Amino acid sequence: MSLNLKPNIESPDDFYQLLTDAQRDLSDEDANDMNARLVLILANQIGSLNDLQEAIEIAK
Repeated sequence: MSLNLKPNIESPDDFYQLLTDAQRDLSDEDANDMNARLVLILANQIGSLNDLQEAIEIAK
């Protein structure tokens, strides 16, 4: 399965607002920790190791 790289986020501006609001009062370290947890939660949602590997390569 190829990753969908086309815009696919429902209400992307609202999502960005949620993300920035969630980190507003966090230290840089705490925000980085939250991002790491979010990545792991979303990786679990994807599930496929091949898709995750592809995403990592694209993100580099």
